[in-house]
Amino acid sequence: MLDGVPFFNYKELFLSQEEKFIEIIRDVLSRGAFIMQRDLEEFEQKLAKFTGAKHAIGVSDGTNAITLGLRASGIGPGDEVIFSSHTMVATPGAIVMAGATPVPCDVDEDGLMDATQAEKLITSKTKMLMPTDLNGRVADMMAIRKLADKAGLLIAEDAAQSLGARYHGESAGLFGAFGTFSFYPAKSLGCFGDGGGFITNDDDIAAHVHAQRDHGRGGLGSSEVTVWGTNSRLDNMQAAILSYLIDSFDENIARRREIAAKYDAAFSGISELTLPPKPGINPDRFDTFQNYEIRSPRRDELQKFLADKKVGTIIQWGGKAVHQFETLGFSTNLPQTDRFFEECLMIPMNHLLTDDEVSYVIESVLAFHNL
Repeated sequence: MLDGVPFFNYKELFLSQEEKFIEIIRDVLSRGAFIMQRDLEEFEQKLAKFTGAKHAIGVSDGTNAITLGLRASGIGPGDEVIFSSHTMVATPGAIVMAGATPVPCDVDEDGLMDATQAEKLITSKTKMLMPTDLNGRVADMMAIRKLADKAGLLIAEDAAQSLGARYHGESAGLFGAFGTFSFYPAKSLGCFGDGGGFITNDDDIAAHVHAQRDHGRGGLGSSEVTVWGTNSRLDNMQAAILSYLIDSFDENIARRREIAAKYDAAFSGISELTLPPKPGINPDRFDTFQNYEIRSPRRDELQKFLADKKVGTIIQWGGKAVHQFETLGFSTNLPQTDRFFEECLMIPMNHLLTDDEVSYVIESVLAFHNL
């Protein structure tokens, strides 16, 4: 009998395929292939093929992926970048690290950047729109693209949570100048530490990011310094793990969508809950369900009830949108985002969940609602 369900079982990520992972680690270490070896190249090739990008580059983490992309795109001091305030502080943090000014924007009904609200924030200093694709769902990139074209702005996507998601057949991360991903262990495609990915169809941006991630040197094996750079290389052992895992990533996504469909079927009759759109309801969208985030006017009561049942939940990013961190200098009023953070709650969602664990989560949520 189950004794609860953790939000994410970090140990199981390794134990689920322990023998294979040990084999990969032993192979990499026995070759002395520690930094920027063929394993990294192989993973980058697979990531490019999976997303349909012309260029894919492995970097140290999702945050540095954004910073390098901004610098490669010419964003710097004096520029403003409009971003969705429903995101991790890493998104605007990367903007600041690039020397630009982050401008928080309100969200739409999906909890993603609202293009109508973004338009109101454009000034003569605005150079880029940076939507965040959350929970395995792409922002309304058709509206954002239209706005960017109208205003003459660049687009970059923080797609840390949405590898594999598509909108109108196009991959998350490819709607603008560049897109970025995180391979943090709890992500849909996660390694055993920090890791990040960068994709673009722009040759010049790719060349700059390639160089910047390795102290300004121009690619694997090159000692020629072409630009000022930093150390933001994806560790080769993590690249080898990711190269293996991406081969079965479609199965991972399919399992998440299966669980999301079960949640939707169980909870759709609960009027007070706001659920994510169920898989397949919109043929123009393919959501990967990195997370399953619900909204409830009794969020705090529900979270406590689930905690008593030993069901792990998370209020994303400690329960605060970026603009609510007044110590960072923000004083913006974003009513939709504020309302979202009063009600949002994530319940367990990952490909490692068993059917029994999914059933236990469902039964616990239904019990709270006396169903």
